[in-house]
Amino acid sequence: MEFNLFRFFALLSVAFVASHAARTFEDYWRSVLPDTPMPKSISGLLQSPVYVSPASTDQHTGKGDIVVKSENKGKPVYVGVNPVLSPFDYLYAASVNQLHSNPNVALFFLEEDLLQGADMNLHFTKSTTPTHFLPQNIADSIPFSSIKLPEILSKFSIKQNTLESETIKNTISECEAPGIKGEEKYCATSLEKMIEFTTSRLGKKVKALSTDVEKESEMQKYRILGSEKLGEKVVVCHKQNYAYAVFYCHKTNNVKAYTVFLVGNDGTKAKAAAICHTDTSSWNPKHLAFQALNVKPGTAPVCHFLPEDHLVWVPY
Repeated sequence: MEFNLFRFFALLSVAFVASHAARTFEDYWRSVLPDTPMPKSISGLLQSPVYVSPASTDQHTGKGDIVVKSENKGKPVYVGVNPVLSPFDYLYAASVNQLHSNPNVALFFLEEDLLQGADMNLHFTKSTTPTHFLPQNIADSIPFSSIKLPEILSKFSIKQNTLESETIKNTISECEAPGIKGEEKYCATSLEKMIEFTTSRLGKKVKALSTDVEKESEMQKYRILGSEKLGEKVVVCHKQNYAYAVFYCHKTNNVKAYTVFLVGNDGTKAKAAAICHTDTSSWNPKHLAFQALNVKPGTAPVCHFLPEDHLVWVPY
C-alpha cells in the first residue's frame, strides 16, 4: 500500500564539494572494490551529481511530495513511503493484520524446504521508495537521529503526526535499536558508509549479490532449479523506507547465504539471494517468520529471500 508522497528539496544549496567533485559513485566503487561487479540493485540507486536547494513553495507538486533533483533533465523522482516496520529486523513483532497483508510473508521459508524441484509461492518485490544515494558529504550534513527528529522533519517540510513523519521516525528508531545477540548492525546513509562497514567486517575482497528477477510478476508458484551455497560469513544490507537511500546492514552469527535458481509458472526466471538463520532463539517470538511458518524461536533454521533492492555481501 502506498501512502502520500512528500517533498524533498534537499538541504544545502551546494553541488558536490571537493571530496566528490572529481569522482562519481562508480569511480569510488572501482577504487575500493576493483574486482567486484556492481549489482543492479546498487547501480539503480545511483544518480548524477545532486544539486540541493532549500525547500521552496513555488514548485509544489502535491501534498507530501519529495523531489530529489539531479543535473539530468527530465522528471524529478517522487518517493512513496510506508511506515510498516521492516520484517528483517528480528526484534520486530508482526500483528495479525501484517501477517495477512505484508507481501514479505512469502519470502520466508524453512531451510529443509530448499530442495531442487520444490515449489514455492513467491512475489519478489522492490522497495516502494525508489530513492537514490546521496553523496557522503551531503548525507553526513543531514541529521539522522531520533533526538534530531523535529529538525529532520522541518528540513524535509514534513508535518508532525503524518504517515510520512511516522516513516522517518520508524526507520530511525529501528536503526537506533540494539541488535539481537551476536548481531553487529549499522544503518548506512551513503554508499561509501555501506562499503566501509562491510569491508571492516569481511575484508576488502568481497562481492555483492542481490536478487535478480527476469521480469516483474505477481505472486505465483516458482520451482527451485538448484541452489549454490555462498558461505557463512556474510553482511546483509536491507533498503529502508526513507527520503534517500539508507541501508540497514548487519553481520550476524549462525547464518548461511545461498543463491537460489528458480523459474515461475509463467516462465519468469529468477536468481534469488537467500539467507538462512540457524539460530533464531534471540528473535522476537512474534516475529513475522514464526507466525508465517508456524515454528518457535530456536527450533528450526529460518530462511528468507531478499527483495530485489537488498544486498548480501560475501568474501571471496
